[in-house]
Parts: sequence; C-alpha cells; structure tokens
Amino acid sequence: MKVVIIGAGNVATVLGRRIKQSGHEVLQVVSRKKESAKILADELECPFTDNGGTMDRDAGLYLLAVSDDAMTGFDNSYHLDDKLVVHTAGSVSKDVLKDFSSSYGVMYPLQSLNKNILPQPLNIPLLIDANTDDVLARLEEFAQTLSQNVSRANDQLRLNLHVAAVLVNNFTNHLHFLAADYCKHEGADFKLLLPLIEETALRLRYHMPDEMRTGPAVRKDIKTLQRHLRLLADYPAIHNIYLKMTDSIMQSADAI
Repeated sequence: MKVVIIGAGNVATVLGRRIKQSGHEVLQVVSRKKESAKILADELECPFTDNGGTMDRDAGLYLLAVSDDAMTGFDNSYHLDDKLVVHTAGSVSKDVLKDFSSSYGVMYPLQSLNKNILPQPLNIPLLIDANTDDVLARLEEFAQTLSQNVSRANDQLRLNLHVAAVLVNNFTNHLHFLAADYCKHEGADFKLLLPLIEETALRLRYHMPDEMRTGPAVRKDIKTLQRHLRLLADYPAIHNIYLKMTDSIMQSADAI
C-alpha cells in the first residue's frame, strides 16, 4: 500500500520503519517542522514537506502520528475525500477524523516507542478501530502486515487500556527513576536491582499480579515498614509514595 506519514516523532518513525520493512511504499512525510520531516524522509527514502506544503494525494492510507493536541490543528486542506485516514492515539476518539475523510479509524500501538532504542519490537500490539465495518476490514488487513498482534478495540476500550498502560509503564518507570536517584545518593548500585526488575516482569507472562504479591506491606511487617520510612525521611517525594503504596497494598491484601 502507498502511505503518507503525517508526523516525524517517535511513533511516526518507528511505524514508518515498520511500514517500509513490510513492503509498503511511503510516498511522503509531512511534519510541522520541515527539519524533522527531512530526517525521517531521508531514512524512508521519500519526499517531505511541512504542514504548509502540498500533501501527496495518491496514497491509499494516511497515518496521522502526532500529539493529541496537534491532531485538531489541521485545516480543511487536509480533507482527503474517501481515502483511509487513521490516527495512532490511545485516548482520542476515532471521530476526531470525521472531517478529514469518509473513511477513518485508529491504529494505536500499545507499546512505548522510541526511535533511538534498538532493536525495535517486531510484533507491536496494534489496537484498531474504524467508522464502518468495511473500513475496519481494510485497516485490519494493513495492520496485520505490520504485526502479528492486532486486536479490535473501540474508543472506550482503548481509553481504558491507555490508562492501564500509564500505570504499568509510565508510573513504573518513574518508580525506577526514584529508586535510581535514591541509590545514587546512598552510594548503592542501582544495577544490582535489574535481575529483580526483569524477573518480576517476566513472571507476568505466567502469573497474574495478585499471585506474585510479596514484601513487608503484604506481610504487614510494621517494624520493617517503619525502618524504611525512617531511612526515607530525607526523601519526601519517595516517603510520600511509599506511604501511599503501602496503604494501597495493605487495603488490597485485606480485600482478597
């Protein structure tokens, strides 16, 4: 399929690479910043333009991979009649595209994508939706050329999963950040925790989180909890999170 990519950030770059690797032809990269468009276009070996330029109208699919706010900033010059137009956001309704085309949908990668981290995942989970059954079938056929992990998900389900993704990815990574900063200040090697982090993540392939519960909060080991909190007295941000998480763990343990 011939594709035009609108956007040049992490999602546009990672999906653009996958699109080309899968045998599709990228006709053009369009981006707010011409410099960014050129970098991705050079990699994908195609022309480029900024938002004020002329968009190629010969593609079969237009992939809108921009921020949620930027998605509403395009004018009527982007109306593409019945061409398939899809965005990649998890928390935005497909209907935001109804003025762009009569054929529109969503292809949301349920994955944290970074163009600078290699190797990149081959089977990115892709959640798809569209405004009609026929358009959904067309989009599904395209998505299955990019990944073996394609699922249909309406606006509400994608939003629910987007919330869950923030919990398991962004929030977890912030805890890693806080732990690394704590280790640095206390003269400990954060990398000693990597086997623990990796093993916990790998166990999720075979066990639900409630089966893997452990630690002083689950055991209600008050003496250890108090000792930890004393150590964290000079780290108010971590101290506050520790208290809230401990309370949440204890309450959920009581509920089981």
